[in-house]
Amino acid sequence: MIPRVAEVKPLQAYRLWLRFHDGKVGVIELINELWGPMFEPLKDPALFMQAMVDPELETVIWPNGADLAPEFLYQGAQYDASVDEAQAARH
Repeated sequence: MIPRVAEVKPLQAYRLWLRFHDGKVGVIELINELWGPMFEPLKDPALFMQAMVDPELETVIWPNGADLAPEFLYQGAQYDASVDEAQAARH
């Protein structure tokens, strides 16, 4: 089954807070993934903070056309009981 992103909140330090349709919540750090012509522009914090969920693709996209595979996000996220929406809102 392909994981589906239900919600994303961009955080400081090139991290994303993610909620998946299966209920899992986690944070992924992307600083080491921001290279190449599509992803390097995301080093601009103003652009990175515009991350959103595409309702059709059910993954994270940015206005410049960059997107990340939901499988990559699901496998790379750190899942911790202390990671919740309130914590994400503070960052």
